Amino acid sequence: MTEIATATRGPHVHPGTRHVVAETSMGALTLVATDAALVGVYFPGHWTRPAREGFGRQGDLDTDAVLAEAHRQLEAYLAGTRTEFDLGTARHGDPFRERVWAELDTIPRGSTTTYGEIATRLGDPRLARMVGRAVGHNPLSVVVPCHRVVGKDGSLTGYAGGIERKRRLLELECAAVAAGTLF
Repeated sequence: MTEIATATRGPHVHPGTRHVVAETSMGALTLVATDAALVGVYFPGHWTRPAREGFGRQGDLDTDAVLAEAHRQLEAYLAGTRTEFDLGTARHGDPFRERVWAELDTIPRGSTTTYGEIATRLGDPRLARMVGRAVGHNPLSVVVPCHRVVGKDGSLTGYAGGIERKRRLLELECAAVAAGTLF
């Protein structure tokens, strides 16, 4: 995954922001892009979905190369034929969220970690709840693998896209590992 410059902050919508609602095997995903970067992947009913006004104009998968490529790679990933993403992305958050999201990028496919383990890696195991909030606000679901974070007892805890989707994503990844198709 290629990190592109941080997206514009503030109440106005960057003029290059656009979105599509793309059908996938996990339901309709709202894909949001700014210029050459994917900045959002949201499930229906996503807990931390931004206001619709922030998604910009309606895009078109037939003519928008960034959104079309994101859709293509997500479909291949969900079908089990792709194991990682090669997309230009941008995300913005406060420094703590940025650090948590960077940790998410390091969790290998087919593996899980806990909120507490991430907090410990960040230097303070008492920050597990703050880590949980930051994970829940990850704007790039699936692409940045927040679904790989579980409760300290291994239970499937909160997922902005819904626990059943989290379960399906982890099962998909574990099946790929078991079948030897991970690498």
